[in-house]
Amino acid sequence: MIIDTTELNSFSKLEYLKEAYGIIGMLIPILILVFGITIGVLVIVWLEREISAGIQQRIGPEYAGPLGILQALADGTKLLFKENLLPSRGDTRLFSIGPSIAVISILLSYSVIPFSYRLILADLNISVFLWIAISSIAPIGLLMSGYGSNNKYSFLGGLRAAAQSISYEIPLTLCVLSISLLSNSSSTVDIVEAQSKYGFWGWNLWRQPIGFFIFLISSLAECERLPFDLPEAEEELVAGYQTEYSGIKFGLFYVASYLNLLVSSFFVTILYLGGWNFSIPYILAPTLFEINKIGGVFGMTIGIFITLMKTYLFLFIPIATRWTLPRLRMDQLLNFGWKFLLPISLGNLLLTTSFQLLSL
Repeated sequence: MIIDTTELNSFSKLEYLKEAYGIIGMLIPILILVFGITIGVLVIVWLEREISAGIQQRIGPEYAGPLGILQALADGTKLLFKENLLPSRGDTRLFSIGPSIAVISILLSYSVIPFSYRLILADLNISVFLWIAISSIAPIGLLMSGYGSNNKYSFLGGLRAAAQSISYEIPLTLCVLSISLLSNSSSTVDIVEAQSKYGFWGWNLWRQPIGFFIFLISSLAECERLPFDLPEAEEELVAGYQTEYSGIKFGLFYVASYLNLLVSSFFVTILYLGGWNFSIPYILAPTLFEINKIGGVFGMTIGIFITLMKTYLFLFIPIATRWTLPRLRMDQLLNFGWKFLLPISLGNLLLTTSFQLLSL
C-alpha cells in the first residue's frame, strides 16, 4: 500500500496552522487586557498626583506632556534605565523573584473582571473566590523580597505585609461570601446581572451597607494604602521591603501597588455598584435602561465606559484618604482587624444567611 506523503505533509501543516491561530487567538485578548491595564495605571498615577496637589493647594505635574499626563511614563522610563543593585549577602533568587510574584498574581486577578456585557476573559463560577485566592499570593512575594534583602527593615516590612494581609483577608472574604449568598452565585457576571433590575436602587450597596464599609476598609489594608501602609512606613522602616530595591524591580513594586488599587476598585464596582449597568431606574427611563442589553461594539463600549466611570469615581476615596487620616500603629491595625472587623463581618454574614433562608 502506497501512502501519498504530499497529503500527509499538507495535513500536518494545516493542523499546525490551526494550533498557531488558536494560540494567537488566545494571546490577542490577553495583550489587549494588559495594554488597557497599563493605561489605567498611568491614569491612576496622574489622578493621584493631581488630586493630591489640589488637596495640598499646590501645582501638580505639568511639564511631561499636556497637564503632566506623561509624568508617570517618564518616571517608569527613568527607572527602566537605572542600575539593578543586588544585596551582597542577600538571597539573590528570592530578591529577584519577589517583585515578579507580586505583579503577576495581581495581573491574574483581572481575568475574572467583567468590563462590559459578555466582555470578560474568564467567566468562571467561582470568579470572586479565585480573585481572593490569587490576591493572597502577593504577600508571599513581599515576604520573599524582605527576607532575600538581608536587611532588618526589609524583613520587618515583609512580616508586616504578611500579618496585615492575613488579618484583613478574612473580613474581606466574608463580605464577598455575603454578596454571593445574596446573588445566589459566585460568578462576577451573575453578581452584576443580579443588580440590574432597579437601576441604582438594585445595587448591593443598599442591601449590604455594613459589608460595603468593611470591604472598603479591608481593600485599603490589602492595597497597603494610608492609614494602613505599615509595611513601608518611611518614618519607621525607611521603605520597608522596598528598601534595597532599585531600577525596574523597584518600579515593579510601584506598579503592583497601583494594580492592586485598581483591581480593588473594579471589584467594588462589580460587587456593590452594579458593574456595567446603566444606573437609572427602569420606571424613570425605560429606553435608557435597555442600553444594558444592547449587543455589538456600541453596547460593549457603553458598558466599558460605565464601569470605568464608576471605578475612577470610587478611586477618589482612597486617594483623598491618603492625605486625610494618620497612620495606625501595628498593634492598632491588628486589633482593628481581628477584634472589630472580623466580628462585624461574621455578624453581617449570619444576617445575610438568615435573610436568605427566610426568603425561601
